[in-house]
Amino acid sequence: MTDDPRPTGVTPPVAVVFAAITFIALSIGALGVTSLVLDADVIPVRGLGAVPGVLGQLGALGAFAGVLWWGLRADPPGYLTAVPCAIGAYVGEVVGIVVGALVSGADLARGVAAAGSVALGFAGPVVALAGLAAGLIGVFLVRSRSRGPRWRWEDDDDEP
Repeated sequence: MTDDPRPTGVTPPVAVVFAAITFIALSIGALGVTSLVLDADVIPVRGLGAVPGVLGQLGALGAFAGVLWWGLRADPPGYLTAVPCAIGAYVGEVVGIVVGALVSGADLARGVAAAGSVALGFAGPVVALAGLAAGLIGVFLVRSRSRGPRWRWEDDDDEP
């Protein structure tokens, strides 16, 4: 045994950044693959353009990162933090689509219809699952107690 302090995981800000990158990659990739497999549009309301989808993803990313940041304040953070992360991503996606539709010049009814189709269709659960998985990864990064790889000769010990 050594008297060295036990290594800590990554800091919460770094974990949020890595988890947010993981979330956005999983979310976009899973939405694309699911859309391809089901042969269905992510946002089936016509004439809205790309802005609602982009703002929906930005809203989901912001809500996910904010909830994860809040959840990582605990010492140690619990893995159940991933559940509010998934809910936050889901709500952020839906709200972001409504805002994106309004920004793109569509009326409120079309924006709500687009958000409703995402919330009740396949896209909402896909985003929530991506938020759940990325939230678990973020908590794991903070809770992991490891240090970087080291060669034997890098240690200060004189023992063989």
